[in-house]
Amino acid sequence: MRTLSLLGQSLIRHRSIWWQFTLRYVEIRNKGSHLGLLWSVLNPLIMLALYVLVFGYIYGGRFGVLPHETKAEYGLGIFLGLALYNFVSDLLCSSPVSISDNTNFVKKVVFPLEVLPAALVGSAFVHLLITLGLVAAGVVFFGPGLSLSCLWLVVVLVPVIMWAMGIAWAVSALSVFLQDIRQLLPAMATGLMFASAVFYPPSKIPAAVWTVLKYNPLIHAIEGARAVMLWGQPLNWHAMLYLYGTGALAMLCGFWIFMKLKPAFADVL
Repeated sequence: MRTLSLLGQSLIRHRSIWWQFTLRYVEIRNKGSHLGLLWSVLNPLIMLALYVLVFGYIYGGRFGVLPHETKAEYGLGIFLGLALYNFVSDLLCSSPVSISDNTNFVKKVVFPLEVLPAALVGSAFVHLLITLGLVAAGVVFFGPGLSLSCLWLVVVLVPVIMWAMGIAWAVSALSVFLQDIRQLLPAMATGLMFASAVFYPPSKIPAAVWTVLKYNPLIHAIEGARAVMLWGQPLNWHAMLYLYGTGALAMLCGFWIFMKLKPAFADVL
């Protein structure tokens, strides 16, 4: 309970600092380019076109959920899954340096260091929202159009953000003391992609493998997002309960690890 109280107090008290660093990280992504923040829209737009073309019209796969699924809808489904995966994997790969790259703040006793990983999550979420907006536009132009079920996407995103916060806090803190984590995380991110049913429907997973992969929260998040955005179907509430339970646990554990290790940052850096 004490960890939960500290977490709530920190997020509320330092929200203005968090917002400033979130904007800073968004700007840093495209710093030095002529088009600046416009690339935050152009990059996912180009990727959306490529995924619809390659996986929809060239590869021509199907998820097999709807009887009249179009090629474009298959490409949109893969792109949507990849958007959620990229949100998590970007944090896996960027969080390790969020503290070590800001040693000037580590030396300041009063600075809330827990804001730095949280701001990375905020920055990544801004880009996720842009990508989801493009998916919505793609459903309108290439699919049957958006239904009211897409409003349930918010319910899917909340636990994903919880997971992202927990990952960012835990990884950023542990990387200060275990720098080899930086070398391991890219491989872990690749493994996560293939274990999250990004490019294939979960129905294709063999039963023996599913007994393990069904505990991967990202699979359920991706399937939930596809259900409400592409197929106009209701959410699997058992999966959502699992997502919220594991998401809350991940966020609290990540914050606890960060706050436990935080006093020793200055000694190492």
